Amino acid sequence: MDIRKVKKLIELMEASDISEIEIKEGDESIRIARGTNQSQSVPQAVAVTPEPALNVVVQKPLGHVIRAPMVGTFYRAPSPGSPDFVEPGSRVKEGDTLCIIESMKMMNEIKADKSGKIEAILVENETPIEFDQPLLTIS
Repeated sequence: MDIRKVKKLIELMEASDISEIEIKEGDESIRIARGTNQSQSVPQAVAVTPEPALNVVVQKPLGHVIRAPMVGTFYRAPSPGSPDFVEPGSRVKEGDTLCIIESMKMMNEIKADKSGKIEAILVENETPIEFDQPLLTIS
């Protein structure tokens, strides 16, 4: 996840009364929680306002990650109304089609580079993706 996005989330939390937020983006998820620091009063009895503490947790996917070889739009099925190529729990063999990435009006099949079981699909159908973005995990 881009550090600028994390900083923007922190700024938005500081500007609001939200105490916790969790966001998933592809294979990564981030949870930011606001805590309180116990502060001591300073000399001359001037109260110090506690600063919120922010905890950031980034989770990495488990298993073999299939990454996007290009920028485009992610599709789980060959056409609207068709069944998805794979679902979590599906068994795949090396060379099986996992998804399609549409790039510059071209439909590019993304194939499994190893055999195994689909653990997770990390991208929502019909969403834009970036180069090298994690798409699926295979165990």
